[in-house]
Amino acid sequence: MTQSAAEPTFTPHEFRRALGNFATGVTIITAVGSDGEKVGVTASSFNSLSMDPPLILWSSIKDSLSCAIFESTSHFAVNVLASDQMDMSNHFARQNEDKFAGVDWEPGLGGAPIFPNCAGRFQCETYDKLDGGDHWIFVGKVIAFDDFGRPPLCFHQGSYSMVFSHPGGGSKAEDIASKIKSDGQMDDHLFFMMLQAVRAYQGSYSPKLKSLDLSLIESRTLIVLNDMPGSDAEALVGHINAPVSEVREAILNLTERGMIAADGDAFSLTEAGSTKTKEVWNLAKTHEKEVFESFDAAQMKTFTDVLRKIIGT
Repeated sequence: MTQSAAEPTFTPHEFRRALGNFATGVTIITAVGSDGEKVGVTASSFNSLSMDPPLILWSSIKDSLSCAIFESTSHFAVNVLASDQMDMSNHFARQNEDKFAGVDWEPGLGGAPIFPNCAGRFQCETYDKLDGGDHWIFVGKVIAFDDFGRPPLCFHQGSYSMVFSHPGGGSKAEDIASKIKSDGQMDDHLFFMMLQAVRAYQGSYSPKLKSLDLSLIESRTLIVLNDMPGSDAEALVGHINAPVSEVREAILNLTERGMIAADGDAFSLTEAGSTKTKEVWNLAKTHEKEVFESFDAAQMKTFTDVLRKIIGT
């Protein structure tokens, strides 16, 4: 391997944010230790490696509590989560004493737990373990799999996402789009339209946050803590729409930058954080004004009332 004498000029925080541009699926990797202890971790590092033999890989930070079991086990399972399994993702990202309590599962090969209602499942025999810096890269040989074809849960730039076919993705996509258009279904598919609207709004808003040196999830954390001082990471998750692990990462970044102060498990804004939150709010309101400038006051009131009704406030 060629060794480079050059040292990176970027920070881990900047590197992580840049990596967030790569959208991934969300999985729960499971295994059983020699003493019968079950482990399950939420991971987005899963990827295919080889067709012949059928190999996949994923990575785990070396000093994680579950890593020792994955290092020694003969089998592990990859549960690819479906789009409606965000709660499962968050549950297995937390440090619970017994993550499997109250969770529906069955033993797979080597006893590794597999879950129902996933998008797909891969049951693997441990094939290799590679050194990847502060992570171990685990390679598994796929012995069995289930292809349920459910829409997958995705992760992009600190938020959960869903997948839709690209309109320019080829003849199949064009045929489907043509059928939807001819049947008039797209105009009546309110959930689809709301998702498209959020993606369009966020797509033009996220780049503006770079001027404040904040990611989307960091900006959301500041806004929520401004209204809910003293919240812990668990309380923030439901308002930020991101995995617990990513919320904790945002809290860590903001704490290191002096914008958040911790009191045990509770977090509040510092003076610097309050100042930055005002900047975020002003940016958000400016963007809002740009997007909705063609709407009159009556339309905006109706739009706001509809949103509050849907949310239930």
